[in-house]
Amino acid sequence: MSKTSSLDEAKYYAEQCSENNWSRDILLNFIKADSFKNAKLLPKLHNFEKTLPEDLQQQADEILKSTYNLEFLGLSTPLRELELERKLVEKIKLFLLELGSGFTFICNQYKLALGNKDYAVDLLFFNRRIRALIAIDLKISEFKPEYIGKMNFYLGLLDDQVKQTDENPSIGIVLCADKDHVEVEVALRDVNKPIGVADYQLQFPEKELKELISNELKINTQKLRKR
Repeated sequence: MSKTSSLDEAKYYAEQCSENNWSRDILLNFIKADSFKNAKLLPKLHNFEKTLPEDLQQQADEILKSTYNLEFLGLSTPLRELELERKLVEKIKLFLLELGSGFTFICNQYKLALGNKDYAVDLLFFNRRIRALIAIDLKISEFKPEYIGKMNFYLGLLDDQVKQTDENPSIGIVLCADKDHVEVEVALRDVNKPIGVADYQLQFPEKELKELISNELKINTQKLRKR
């Protein structure tokens, strides 16, 4: 906790350790990746306040991050979408940790059918905290407005064909390499299904890594002086 900079940040990591049984090494990795900032401070892009019941809006917001850290994949450059999906499935335990508490992995390339056509959701999860299916669509490019229409379509099929009567509406997350806030907000404006848009990073940002190392050196120097 000495590596955190505020009480709110320390409380966040303490709660995550309790809920997810993080080891010390896992906790340190999440602190280095600035998970608190990604989960709590960066602006999140979604339409949950318009598409979900009031009692679910905050809970859905809490399970979404603005940015997901995929550094654990060990990649320096983006892959094709199917290759990225395969890598995530290979390391699904680490991806579940990054997603947060309550997520259960169901399947990749989850099949849906309408008429004579077949469709597939890249990654399908169930979140026990909000009792809802969570569909993730992976994109190796920057955000494009048409991604929202595709996810809206998938969520309609999931609600019609897969969601059980005691479950809440299915939620979609479009996970892309980069996003423009204004473009996302406009794309989500008239959509009737709950969708969030987030980006991901494959490597820990160089600038933040330098700042982290600098802060570590300062802390260690101060400790030595006190001795």
